[in-house]
Amino acid sequence: MSVVCKEEGRVLYAALSGEIDHHAARSIMLELDREIESRFPSETVLDFGGVTFMDSSGIAIVLRTCRRMQESGGSLRAVEVPPQAGRVLRAAGVERMVSVTYQRDTKEESAT
Repeated sequence: MSVVCKEEGRVLYAALSGEIDHHAARSIMLELDREIESRFPSETVLDFGGVTFMDSSGIAIVLRTCRRMQESGGSLRAVEVPPQAGRVLRAAGVERMVSVTYQRDTKEESAT
């Protein structure tokens, strides 16, 4: 699992890749905390496009980052969420707190 961050204006983009599980979640959250503390973004965008698997630990990452951004008056978006990770976020109702954009599930589309 890796996190690659870049800043454009006052927007922090964090590209996540690999598997998000309880082993990876702690280091991801610490890295995001460091980036938010040092850059003071008005918005953070978590890009899940490179995520191959996510368990409920991904929910903790999103909620913790959301709380950090709200504390500083900013906002959070989750983008390019793949189908499997999307099911995890939907089951937890994360969409009620964070703007989430999903990737298309090409397997489900080709079955219809």
